[in-house]
Amino acid sequence: MNAALSLGAARRHAMAQLGGISPTPAADTDHLLSAATGLTRTAFRARPEAILEAPARERFEALLRRRLNGEPVAYLTGTRGFMDFDLRLDPAVLIPRPDTEQLVEAALEAPASHVLDLGCGSGCIAIALARAWPRARIDAVDASPAALACARANATALNASHIQFLEGHWLTPVAGRRYDLIVSNPPYIGANEPEPHSGDLRFEPRAALVSGPTGLEALNHIIHSAPAHLTAGGRLWLEHGWQQGGSVREALRAAGFKGVTTRHDLAGHERVSGGYHEAGA
Repeated sequence: MNAALSLGAARRHAMAQLGGISPTPAADTDHLLSAATGLTRTAFRARPEAILEAPARERFEALLRRRLNGEPVAYLTGTRGFMDFDLRLDPAVLIPRPDTEQLVEAALEAPASHVLDLGCGSGCIAIALARAWPRARIDAVDASPAALACARANATALNASHIQFLEGHWLTPVAGRRYDLIVSNPPYIGANEPEPHSGDLRFEPRAALVSGPTGLEALNHIIHSAPAHLTAGGRLWLEHGWQQGGSVREALRAAGFKGVTTRHDLAGHERVSGGYHEAGA
């Protein structure tokens, strides 16, 4: 880039470069330019002739180089929008995606006073439910101390102080507790599938993506363990891969769940399945 460069020229230059590696070059550029300058997208679009000063230009060029190397925008900027709030992110946690908003929307269809989020990652699901239900008791579990640190920081920043964060493997930290609602976006990619080696997933924590040879291991574990932690009529909702809906529904019914149903993501794929358990276990 030239020594004296306008915001508009910098934006056009970056979009042209990112067009070869990103499906959303304009959005990527805007997020990086905002992070580098501290300006909102509206501000730099309103003044495209303004000069991108040297310190901001250097920050922008560094971010652009990293994005061209494939690093996700959410990790480069340290933020990601989810539902109606923004989360702070780091590479210890998965990047929240619109598919997971479908899980939250399914969970919100009926009220719950005792909620469990398994594999909470950034805290996006637990925080969304806490904001909707400020009087609910919400527990959030993750096996990663680094992920829990990120989730706690997000909960503090978003005034979701009634979430209890617990470290451990799935339901182990909540022995003896029962919930009206259990939700989870567990790892559901098979060990030999190509997805973790492409796109943004290359930079995301593998343990949060891959569950075992089939991709169903974590899902099945949660489904068969959940009844012992549900109240009578308690619900379980799970995010899963777009080809796993049939297997997840079958496992839910085999574990005694009723009213088993599946919701679709924005692309029309089966993405979230769940049901209720009449008596727990």
